[in-house]
Amino acid sequence: MTTRLADIAAQAGVSEATVSRVLNGKPGVAATTRQSVLAALDVLGYERPVRLRQRSEGLVGLITPELENPIFPALAQVIGQALTRQGYTPILATQTPGGSTEDELTEMLVDRGVAGIIYVSGLHADTTADMQRYERLRAQGVPFVLVDGFSPKVEAPFISPDDRAAMTLAVTHLASLGHTRIGLALGPKRFVPVQRKIEGFVRAMQEQLGLSAETIETDLVQHSLYTLEGGQAAATALIGRKCTAVVCASDMMALGAIRAARQLGLEVPRDVSVVGFDDSPLIAFTDPPLTTVRKPVPAMGQAAVRTLLEEIGGTPAPHSEFVFMPELVVRGSTDSAPGDRK
Repeated sequence: MTTRLADIAAQAGVSEATVSRVLNGKPGVAATTRQSVLAALDVLGYERPVRLRQRSEGLVGLITPELENPIFPALAQVIGQALTRQGYTPILATQTPGGSTEDELTEMLVDRGVAGIIYVSGLHADTTADMQRYERLRAQGVPFVLVDGFSPKVEAPFISPDDRAAMTLAVTHLASLGHTRIGLALGPKRFVPVQRKIEGFVRAMQEQLGLSAETIETDLVQHSLYTLEGGQAAATALIGRKCTAVVCASDMMALGAIRAARQLGLEVPRDVSVVGFDDSPLIAFTDPPLTTVRKPVPAMGQAAVRTLLEEIGGTPAPHSEFVFMPELVVRGSTDSAPGDRK
C-alpha cells in the first residue's frame, strides 16, 4: 500500500498524505488536487475506490475493422481513454471476416441504448457503399462521428488525416535521396483514403520529378490488400518495374514490401527504400526500423470524442471534415538511391 501511495503521489506531484486524504474521501483537498490524484490513479492503472468512481454518463459504441492492424487498437485505446475520462463507458465492436457486419453491430449498439457511435474506417470510406444507412441512424436520433473516410452524402462530422499531404511528405523525402522510380502500394481504389493518397502521390511526383499523371498511375501505382501479404505482392510488382523506393499505405504493407525485397535478394535500404504509413506501435523496432508517415492518432481520437460529446450534448459541431496533418518519421528503411550513392 505504501509503495502504491508513493507511486500515486509522485505521478500527481503531491504528498502521500494528500493522496491518502483523497482515497479516503476526507475533506480539505482542493478540487484540482483531487482531480490530479484521480488522474494519477487512472494513468498508473489502479482502480478507483468505488465511492470515487464517476457515475456512468452512458454507453458509447466504437466500431472498428479487424484489430490485426495495430493502428486500430491504438486508435481504440485513445478513444476509449478519452471517453472514460468524460464518464462514458466505451463498447468496442469489431468487424471480423465472416463475423458481424457494420449494420449488425450498429443495430446491436442502438438496441443497447448507446448515447452515440464512433465509426473507424467503416463503410463511409467506401465510395460504392449505400450511405443511406447513416441517414437512417440520424433519423433514429443517434449521434455519430466518422473517422478515416469522407462522403459528401452524409451529414455528420468527419475526422481524417491529410492523406494527400502524407504522400507529399513521403515522395519529397525519397526524391531528396535521389530516387526517381518511386512506387505506391495501396488498397482497393474504391476507398476514399486510397483515392486521396493517389491524388497526393501523383501531384508530388509531378512536382518533384516532372512525370506525367498517366505514367505515374499506369506504371507506379499498385493496388493490393491492406495486409502484409498485400504489401509483399504490390512491392514485388513495383520492384519488377525498376522501382528503387516503395511508399506503402500502411505499416503492415510496408513490412510486406521489406519481405518482398528480401525474397528478391535485395537489401532494405541499400537496394530498395521503403516508407510506411501510420507509425503503428512497435514499428520503430522492426528490422530495419521503418521510416513512416505518422498518423496523428492521439489528436484524431480525442477530436472524435470531443466532437461526439458535443453532438450528444446538443451543441453539434459543423457537419464538415476535420483534417489532421501527418508527420514524416525518418528511420532506417530509407537511404540514397542505389545509383546515387557515393
